[in-house]
Amino acid sequence: MADSMVASFWGPVTSTTELCEENYAHSSYIAEFYNTISNVPCVLLAVIGLVNAFRQGFEKRFSVLHVSNMILAIGSMIFHATLQLLLQQSDETPMVWEILLYMYVLYSPDWHYRSTMPTFLFLYGAAFAVVHFFARFQVVFKLHYIVLCFLCIPRMYKYYILTKDMAAKRLAKLWVLTLTLGTLCWLVDRIFCKKLSHWYVNPQGHAWWHVLMGLNSYYANTFLMFCRAQQRGWEPRITHLLGFLPYVKVQKPEKRE
Repeated sequence: MADSMVASFWGPVTSTTELCEENYAHSSYIAEFYNTISNVPCVLLAVIGLVNAFRQGFEKRFSVLHVSNMILAIGSMIFHATLQLLLQQSDETPMVWEILLYMYVLYSPDWHYRSTMPTFLFLYGAAFAVVHFFARFQVVFKLHYIVLCFLCIPRMYKYYILTKDMAAKRLAKLWVLTLTLGTLCWLVDRIFCKKLSHWYVNPQGHAWWHVLMGLNSYYANTFLMFCRAQQRGWEPRITHLLGFLPYVKVQKPEKRE
């Protein structure tokens, strides 16, 4: 929320989007404190997923997917810390790039013309970045992002139906649960901001959106890695780090000499 009387390191707020958190309430260097630090778990989850993708020998697409989650979280941190219009693109544009990567991971195993899909998605993502930089969509950006997300759902549902492993199915259910809860937090923060700002304690709905979407991405990635390992005959199983964080462990068939 804007407060013109607050001194800030980054200067006046120039972004077209502000959330329901008092600006520079905790530091003159961080505009939205909770919306900034809530991205830290997202980065940590992406690092854990990236390390596991490397250790288990998954294809590069999964490493890139985890890196994109990391870039999105860092871009979001930068934007919420500064609330500058130029840096708003570091939050919004990676959101679209990330969902395009999910579309590639979801649909590429059955795509017969291997070079056409990544080429098209790359050009689409580059074109969007340029157009969004100059046009700075607001409502159109949100609608566009929602449409891209809906394009991923049928394929996720297909993988869910084909997967018989109950632990893997549980990951898909957690993906749906975190997406639903995160969306509710985002909507409440946007719609009821005036009321929430007068509460003694602000529930920080957008910060919870970040945390839940970080978990959402991690669950989605882990589920997709399990499904891909099944496709390749790697005998995957879901195990847990520190007893609670699920990850995929595979048993690859021995190579015949």
